[in-house]
Amino acid sequence: MAKVTYKIVQHDGGWAYQVDGVFSETFESHDVARRAAERAAREQIVAGNTTGISYEDKEGHWHEELSKGDDRPETDVKG
Repeated sequence: MAKVTYKIVQHDGGWAYQVDGVFSETFESHDVARRAAERAAREQIVAGNTTGISYEDKEGHWHEELSKGDDRPETDVKG
């Protein structure tokens, strides 16, 4: 099972959460950013529908896969 960690960090004059090098929007305080990260982490573990997905990789090749609705990652919030 994959694990996704949301890190609370200072960013762009405020606070944000960061996942795998990508920042959220900027929030006015650490507490507000943490609450937003906790909400996003809770939503990410909710099962959904199995569906087909298409995506382009960094070499420009397209892929099609079946995304199982119950294949959800474990989540954590730090900071």
